[in-house]
Amino acid sequence: MKKYIRTKTLRVQLMRYHFLIICLIATFVSICTYITANQKTLEVAKNSQKHHVESISYRSRLAYEEMLNIILNCTERKTFDLSGINGGRTSGARKLGLDYAELIRDYCAITEYGNYIVKLSVFDDQGNLVQTGSSFGSTDDAQGIIESGWLDRELEKTMDRYQLDLESSPFSQYEGNILPIARKLEHSGSGGWAVLCLSTDLFKDMLLDTANGQETVIVTAAGDRIASIEEPGEHREENDRIIRSLQEQKKDKGLLEMKVHGKDSLVTYEIYDKSGIMVYETMPLDELSNDRMMIVQTVVIMFLACLIFGLLLSARITKQIKKPIDRLTAHIETIAAGNFIRDDSIEGEDEIGRVGCVVNDMALRIKELMDQQLKAEKEKGDLELKMLQAQINPHFLYNTLDSIRWIAVIQKNSGIVKMVTALSGLLKNMAKGFNEKVTLKKELEFLNDYVTIEKVKYVELFDLEIQVDDPGLYEAKVIKLTLQPLVENAIFNGIEPKGRHGIIKIRASRQEDMLVLTVWDNGVGIPEERLKTLLENTEKVKGNSMSGIGLPNVDRRIKLNYGESYGLMIDSTEGKFTEITVTMPLEF
Repeated sequence: MKKYIRTKTLRVQLMRYHFLIICLIATFVSICTYITANQKTLEVAKNSQKHHVESISYRSRLAYEEMLNIILNCTERKTFDLSGINGGRTSGARKLGLDYAELIRDYCAITEYGNYIVKLSVFDDQGNLVQTGSSFGSTDDAQGIIESGWLDRELEKTMDRYQLDLESSPFSQYEGNILPIARKLEHSGSGGWAVLCLSTDLFKDMLLDTANGQETVIVTAAGDRIASIEEPGEHREENDRIIRSLQEQKKDKGLLEMKVHGKDSLVTYEIYDKSGIMVYETMPLDELSNDRMMIVQTVVIMFLACLIFGLLLSARITKQIKKPIDRLTAHIETIAAGNFIRDDSIEGEDEIGRVGCVVNDMALRIKELMDQQLKAEKEKGDLELKMLQAQINPHFLYNTLDSIRWIAVIQKNSGIVKMVTALSGLLKNMAKGFNEKVTLKKELEFLNDYVTIEKVKYVELFDLEIQVDDPGLYEAKVIKLTLQPLVENAIFNGIEPKGRHGIIKIRASRQEDMLVLTVWDNGVGIPEERLKTLLENTEKVKGNSMSGIGLPNVDRRIKLNYGESYGLMIDSTEGKFTEITVTMPLEF
């Protein structure tokens, strides 16, 4: 086993790399899965708790709004005139009292929370009283409400923000706590009040109906506990402290992560500002441990499955790779031994098969090269003689031109001297190629030799004017034979067809980091329809052109050297002028 681990064969190395990659991928996937699943579990728990609290708060809000509507129905309508009851002394007064009692029973009956209304009492200070509710009534109920001590405080509250307070029951028939809502009668001739006493059982039943096993508490704006569920007695003091701190934050709702009862917990609350009722719920995060354990188990199983599957796949892949490599290695050893026979078994459509094709082609090529080497040795002497001869021919031509120039000097024929000197310079420059870069000064000297010959040919048909804006531009680099084809085009296609003397102007200027060369002539111009396609025509210039390089080829050479944003631009008006602008980067 140790020997297998230490071996350096390609198969073992591939399996090592695969194992390492599989471990890294499996670890990364496992960690990402755990983190994502853990966050998702926490998010689900938060949403569940949030929706639970919102549901309880919403139900309590509906009950509160319906209780207010009942009170408003009793106090704002011109229905109750308690003075007409007159203590029930007459049959009419007793009938009126019964009608009022039936009416307020109807108010309570239309709400689904009617069973939680302990008492709905309408009374005045003359002892006139009508009431209904889930608790038995008494003639002393009105006096009990007046003497309770909280009636005046309740009457001072406004209906747009009537915050409920928890009070002791003023009724002898009901011993629990109540949530009173009181308001003066607005249209009664004898005055009076309507008081609705709501049982806390309403909120207890809400908690029982929606119980989820968590501590849930409903309190008033004053912090008095209306109802709670799953709340041990030892938790009350800390819960009261947290509730007070949440109420002081002046926020309607929230979901917090904090330490409660010594445990990291989720705390969710919602306050209905109008009633002041707050629903508060806590959930210890360790209750999510079961979910987290399931996540860990799932991640471990995924990791092991990825590892086992990856190792099996690695062994299979490395075996498939090793077979063609072994065949290729054996054939290369055969070639090294001097046997260049083609082996079709190492060729295929995959990468290793293509390498096999190349090896077979290489073997055949080596054999061909070895055969050619013998033949090349025999031809070496002949090639050396031809190379010497090729070197002698240009020198012979230059020496002949030099002899003609000296004869012309001796005979004092300045025209021939000038012509031969310019031709010699042209031949020397053209023999060096077209794509090397020279200074602008050298390019203008070469152009001058060309113009000298053309002026003799055309008997001073044109004049050439050269303007260089900045003397420093003489040292700027240009591609050789850039200006000569442009001047040649101006002569053959502009000045010559015109049939009379013309002017060619060359200007070199600088625009930011660019060298700009313009060649202008006052020849026949270029038709507009031909102007658009001129640079697309790759034919050489017409006539007996010296360079054989057309305008499209000059443009293409510049673009190949510097990029598509540089090159030639042509502007022309037929019968007036042609201007060619060359742009290239400014370099020295």
